[in-house]
Amino acid sequence: VQDSIVLVTKCGIRHIDTAKRYGCESLLQKAIKESGVNREDLWITTKLWHSDYGYENTKKACLESCERLGLRSSQHFFLFLLLGLCRSIGVSNFLISHLEQLKEDCVVTPHVNQVSGEIYHPFQGPQELVDYCRSRGIVFEGYCPLAKGEALTHPSVIQLAKKYGKTPAQICIRWSIQNAIVTIPKSTKAERIQENCKVRFSYALKFD
Repeated sequence: VQDSIVLVTKCGIRHIDTAKRYGCESLLQKAIKESGVNREDLWITTKLWHSDYGYENTKKACLESCERLGLRSSQHFFLFLLLGLCRSIGVSNFLISHLEQLKEDCVVTPHVNQVSGEIYHPFQGPQELVDYCRSRGIVFEGYCPLAKGEALTHPSVIQLAKKYGKTPAQICIRWSIQNAIVTIPKSTKAERIQENCKVRFSYALKFD
């Protein structure tokens, strides 16, 4: 909780990404209240788990997440647009083939495609997927673009970090941001959050 308060009040982060399965939605509600930041100034993303798929299950899971996060349905949150409970809906780790299939089966184009660091990182930039998303108005969002931490020990990243007086993580985050990607570093420790915040330009934080 304290770390999340730090990220909201000290670093100026206004996008908090979480999910039911992380088990911290209730803790985030407390942290948000204690931060003193206006709810209207925050963008909160949460996600459904596979067991919640299906209309009734999805509706129930959305409302339960709202309650845990302390959000009124009129304030909205991410992932259930058709009920009017959120501002946007999105998908995670969808490739072009998945998005093409979705286009055939759904009436709403996802607003965002959150892609993990296993697919998107400095040594594997799926430019074709990025271009596809942009051409269809889908925001491409890079979650933890560190190749599951492997990029942090790559000689080229270490060399750049030394050159610019930054940490390897800051180099990877900066790479993502300067490619105009909505970037979400994953952090749970206050010192790491503060380190990430020193990268120029704003970004969201992955909190679980």
